[in-house]
Parts: sequence; structure tokens; C-alpha cells
Amino acid sequence: MSPHETDLATLRALNARFIHNFVTNDAAGHSTILHPDFIEIGTTGARQDRAAYLLEWASAFDPAVITYWDMRDENIAVYGDVALVRAATKWVRHGVTGMTCYTDTYLRVGAQWLCVQAQLTPVAEKNYPPDRTIVCEYHDGVQVAR
Repeated sequence: MSPHETDLATLRALNARFIHNFVTNDAAGHSTILHPDFIEIGTTGARQDRAAYLLEWASAFDPAVITYWDMRDENIAVYGDVALVRAATKWVRHGVTGMTCYTDTYLRVGAQWLCVQAQLTPVAEKNYPPDRTIVCEYHDGVQVAR
């Protein structure tokens, strides 16, 4: 594998881990892939620092509330020691379906990629990426084989 292919594979695995950490409320594991200066910009434009984000992360996914979750339309671009990981998540909360796209910005720190920023944007239904782009899927908090 070329260095670029290795970076893409590493970032693809980190993105899958990011999603799995959310669905399993694994804040401790998630902390290991976040840069010390991490910031999240949520769907309303509100910003959270690393500590507040991880505190929320520990209990944000409730399978009684979020009965469906997938990640789709993954696109990863590497620019030297910076990478943009872009994808969308489709979810069903309290019976209401919605979608959010995200861009996670990673920095290469030594031999490790760390997420320094996550930015979320709501997606209008007419712009939903198709189901054929689903990468991973969860029903009631349990990952479904694809």
C-alpha cells in the first residue's frame, strides 16, 4: 500500500470508530482520537470544547430514542498532514427521520491522526445521499452487518 492509501485506510477506520464510539457512548475510547484542542460546531452553530463534548458524548446515544442510525456518503481527502473526513448520518429519533452531514478535520500528530474539529450541518430531505452509499448501520444501538 502506498502512504496515501495507508492514510485513507487509517482515516476510514477512524471514521467508523468515531461513529461506533457515539452509538456505544464510549467517551473514554473516543477521547483517544481527539486532539487536545478539539472543538465541535453543532447543527445550531453552538461550539463545544473537548471537555463539554466528551461529557455529552458519554450519554448522547439512547437506543430507546434513536432507533436507527447510519453513516453514508463517506468522502476522505488528505492534504499533507491535514485530512477532511466528510459523510452523512441518517437517524430516526422519536419516530422522526432526519439527516446530518459532518466534516471532521484531522491533523497528523507524529504517526497518529487526531480529530481537531467536528462540524455538523442539517441536511434537507431533497439532498439526502442515497441508501446505496451506506457504510455502516445500527438498529436500536446494534450494528447490522452490511
